[in-house]
Amino acid sequence: MATKEKRTYNLTPATVRAVRELADEYHAAPTQDAVVELAVSELARRLRDAGEARAWEAAATDPAFNAEAREIEDAFAGADRETWPA
Repeated sequence: MATKEKRTYNLTPATVRAVRELADEYHAAPTQDAVVELAVSELARRLRDAGEARAWEAAATDPAFNAEAREIEDAFAGADRETWPA
C-alpha cells in the first residue's frame, strides 16, 4: 500500500468546487484526493513531454546528433530486412 502524506494547501473556492465536481459529478477519479493526484500527475507528464520535445527540436538542428543518427541508420541499412522490422 502506498504511503500517503497529509498536506494542507490554500486553494481558491473555485478550485475546491472544481475538484469536488470532477470527483462527484464527472467521476474523473474515485475521490477528491485522487482528482488532485491525477491533475498533478498529468501536469508533470505534460511538462516532461514539453521538455523532451524541446530536446528533440534541438537535436534536429545539432550537426553531431544528425551525423551520429546517419551512422546508425547506415549501419542498419545493410542488415537483413527479415530480422530488422521496417
